[in-house]
Amino acid sequence: MFLEFFYPLVKYFTPFNVFLYLTFRSAYAALTTLFLCFMFGQKVIDALRRLKIGQAVREDGPATHLKKDGTPTMGGTLIICSVLVSMLLWQDLHSRMVWLTLGAFLAFGFIGFIDDYLKVTKHNSGGLPARAKLAGQFAVATGIVLFLYFSGVEGITSLYIPFFKNPVVDMGVLWIPFGILLIVGESNAVNFSDGLDGLLAGLLILVFITLAILTYLSGRADYSSYLGIPYIAGAGELTVFCFAAVGACIGFLWFNAHPAEVFMGDVGSLSLGGVVAVISLLIKKEILILIIGGVFVLEIASVILQVLSFKLRGKRIFKMAPLHHHFELSGWAETQTVIRFWILGGLFAIIALSTLKIQ
Repeated sequence: MFLEFFYPLVKYFTPFNVFLYLTFRSAYAALTTLFLCFMFGQKVIDALRRLKIGQAVREDGPATHLKKDGTPTMGGTLIICSVLVSMLLWQDLHSRMVWLTLGAFLAFGFIGFIDDYLKVTKHNSGGLPARAKLAGQFAVATGIVLFLYFSGVEGITSLYIPFFKNPVVDMGVLWIPFGILLIVGESNAVNFSDGLDGLLAGLLILVFITLAILTYLSGRADYSSYLGIPYIAGAGELTVFCFAAVGACIGFLWFNAHPAEVFMGDVGSLSLGGVVAVISLLIKKEILILIIGGVFVLEIASVILQVLSFKLRGKRIFKMAPLHHHFELSGWAETQTVIRFWILGGLFAIIALSTLKIQ
């Protein structure tokens, strides 16, 4: 909105030229979401308490979590609303990539909202049945991937792998199921990582900062050529979204830090996880996102291995899945587990960025 309103006035007032710069709009998009979270965070928490929208804690989890029962949840609505407002203010609203990203963000958020609502109304941690939840995720993911596939975007089906300058293979029609599985898998992986105070918000800050760097570089023909990564016209606008998400996650973390005053809920984790995967598809970092979100991969892998091991051998590999609960039950304090997982997330981000020049 600001770009469309102020930039045409640059001939009358030269400083309005700053609205053309991605770095300026990205920075203020982050500040806007941060400000909105700080301003309305406590009000949202109070409203959730009045509405008795509290989290039902699993009884088979760590005993220290039982005291969290009833803590307000669905705090992800604060993240979604603040990002949406920031995007409408600072984004180039003519960008098709932006609208696709926002659409995915809101669609996955809606699925998470239904899941959270059912958890609250039924007063248990079950929520939306697994099949219905997956069906919704697959439906949204399929719509997004088919739109990209038939949109005629050059090189959309090419698969790039870290350390290789050129695409390894053109997947053709096989890119469709690959993209769908990536979106669904990433959204669930992020969802599984939301189990400790501040854990997911902190990890997502690292992920979105990394994606902001990648979207900016991918959207610059000079930088992408120098680094040997695919140039994606218009990808730079996604930098604004990524920084808005960073600001929102930082603002949310203010209230979600231990001891948490509010939980993100599926409305936040599914929306953020889904949009991370969509951005990786748009900038051709489908494989690299598995490194950037390495902690998410470990979390969902621990769940899959736990289920397979129990069904095939009748034995569990971990004391409890997802992985963060295993370390809690092994004696790590909650804050200790969170900080160590943040450190691990930071290492994965550094490794991912280092691949840009090693190819």
